[in-house]
Amino acid sequence: MTESTKTHVILLSCGSFNPITKGHIHMFEKAREYLHKTGRFIVIGGIISPVHDSYGKAGLVSSRHRLTMCQLAVQSSDWIRVDPWECYQDTWQTTCSVLEHHRDLMKRVTGCILSNVNTPSTTPVIGQPQNQTTPIYQNNNNMNHTPTAIKLWGKISESLGKICCARPHIERFTFVDENANLGTAMRYEEIELRILLLCGSDLLESFCIPGLWKDSDMEVIVGDFGIVVVPRDGADTERIINHSSVLRKFKDNITVVKDAISHPMAIVSSTKSRWELRYLENGFQGIF
Repeated sequence: MTESTKTHVILLSCGSFNPITKGHIHMFEKAREYLHKTGRFIVIGGIISPVHDSYGKAGLVSSRHRLTMCQLAVQSSDWIRVDPWECYQDTWQTTCSVLEHHRDLMKRVTGCILSNVNTPSTTPVIGQPQNQTTPIYQNNNNMNHTPTAIKLWGKISESLGKICCARPHIERFTFVDENANLGTAMRYEEIELRILLLCGSDLLESFCIPGLWKDSDMEVIVGDFGIVVVPRDGADTERIINHSSVLRKFKDNITVVKDAISHPMAIVSSTKSRWELRYLENGFQGIF
């Protein structure tokens, strides 16, 4: 598959990030690596969305501190950014609403038509209608007209610069009219762009807990968007999927990252990190 025919993906991870750990960043990296290896996807960006303070989780640190920790964690990444929208709302937002917010936002700032997993759009484009003469999006240093991942994420990042807490350095692009001598004809840059929820197998397993998730939300999250799962501690994801009627129904929309190299994904756990900190604090107190 050529780059323009592959599905361009933005990975979105929701959670408390209380605190964020190296494991969370590793989860993004492993997911991107695996999706690229399939030959069907190009991951053009990652978004970390910390939960609102009113989530009600015991011991939840203020979003101001959690956002700062997340910014520091991704400061060396050129493709993962932190988004404060969820924290800045008046109250807690569902995972479903966060996904829908980012989908609608990407529609506005990229000009793309983002489609659901099961109802792909026939016109997912970046460009201008044929009856307009506005120049299309191009790299003025390279007249290659292929819609590369860096072009798209660069445009998104620049447009979102005023509302994002952390934004990687991206090469600047300008608009160039490649069809100036071709009358009114305009060539569309066609790509397919989707936002996928990135999570660990613990969140996937939570879908199986009766009453924890609304069925309608699960249908949207798994059915319309899709999930990328990075298993933790040898979790049996197939058993988890088969345990839920919704997960079974949309099994094809769930991508499980298979890692040939054993990695202790338990380090993703913020809870275990807090336990370790408390243990160290108590230990030092005992010494002194």
